[in-house]
Amino acid sequence: MMKAPKELKVKPIKNGTVIDHIKANKALSVLKILGLPSQETAVTIAMNVKSSQMGSKDIVKIEGRELAPKELDQIALIAPKATINIIRDYEIVDKGKVNLLDEIKDILKCQNPNCITNTEEPVTTCFYTISKGPVILRCYYCERIMDENEIESQL
Repeated sequence: MMKAPKELKVKPIKNGTVIDHIKANKALSVLKILGLPSQETAVTIAMNVKSSQMGSKDIVKIEGRELAPKELDQIALIAPKATINIIRDYEIVDKGKVNLLDEIKDILKCQNPNCITNTEEPVTTCFYTISKGPVILRCYYCERIMDENEIESQL
């Protein structure tokens, strides 16, 4: 008689944030944006999890931390379909999606070395969203186009 495999479950978090529906293999980029892992924060990562909506996805659980709006704006650049669940006392108290803004200010660097934002001038970077899927941005100043791969390297 065959033994039933043991089911392994990830421990639920008491308070914190769960980021779900991250594009497969992008969880580590999300952690980089958030400055994680750190000594103070427990993080659980699931990568290449089967998903009926996406085929496969990544999930990140962050214990004891709720994300700031600017962090959510950064995550939207590399995981535009991500959902954010705020957990308090083991319950989901708020659920939402990240929102890729039409205008992104002071989050990315322009890749064009000749762009005014890469000089000594005190100019805040600004990009317009050309496409949300795949994510494509255009620099307000030099009109340089950036795709998903270039965006990730500039965060």
